[in-house]
Amino acid sequence: MKLVTFEADGTVKHGRLSDGTIEELGDGDLAAIVAGASADGAAVATHAEADVTILAPLLNPPKVLCVAANYQEHITEGGGDPVDKKRIAPKMFIKPHTALCGPGDVFEIPEISAAADWEVELCAVIGREARGVSADEALSYVFGYTTSNDISLRKLAMGYDRDIVGNVAFFDWLEGKWADNSAPIGPYLVTADEIGDPQTLPIQLWVNGELKQDLTTANMIFTVAELVAFCSRLCTLVPGDVILTGTPSGVGATTGTYLNDGDEMIAEVGPCGRLVTPVRGTSSPAD
Repeated sequence: MKLVTFEADGTVKHGRLSDGTIEELGDGDLAAIVAGASADGAAVATHAEADVTILAPLLNPPKVLCVAANYQEHITEGGGDPVDKKRIAPKMFIKPHTALCGPGDVFEIPEISAAADWEVELCAVIGREARGVSADEALSYVFGYTTSNDISLRKLAMGYDRDIVGNVAFFDWLEGKWADNSAPIGPYLVTADEIGDPQTLPIQLWVNGELKQDLTTANMIFTVAELVAFCSRLCTLVPGDVILTGTPSGVGATTGTYLNDGDEMIAEVGPCGRLVTPVRGTSSPAD
């Protein structure tokens, strides 16, 4: 089942999507459905998809969890050596709520950024509270999946000379994940039963119509199930939490090609729909 959050007549609503028609189920985003309310009820109204504004499936998720370096190809394109997953753990971080946005929302390059970059990712949405679950049972806690783009600021421009010592590089990387609208998700939330195996999905991203990233989720180092299980060992997962599961190769940092004013990114993961993100602004010179 494809589910959407949308705005019609100035009101946020949610519903089922089929063949371009949305069957409205109620007001607000999909949070209640993700938490267990039925998505099979009778429609209260119908809308043509083209006549409404599609929003992020969840407007206020409890947590936005992300994983870094989860495709071997992405590690090696940046000059790293392939890793042995038996000897490492997933590298998790959190994006702030202000990073979340939906399809069509503009990413404005902040003046502190010297290198804004794209990262298409599969996003898993948690549907049941999970604490300390095993990888074997982890997928039963996933409500569904959507497309995401972990937009990253590869370099920060502070506007003054800095002492680059200690772990400055790590914190520049971490803080480069926090920009407003740097975690677009959507347009569709596809239920887990329709996706089946989340490790069989094509994952692609275009910038201005040029294909930049093109792989499949089969290339993940840690599977969705392993990521959910690992995160549930770190903290309790609750309905509505979103997990961005890492990006494949093809990011701009590899060639020193970054986003600029007027660019348009289109991210797509399997049946989860095309996530369009316009870009405004220009990066500052690096420090």
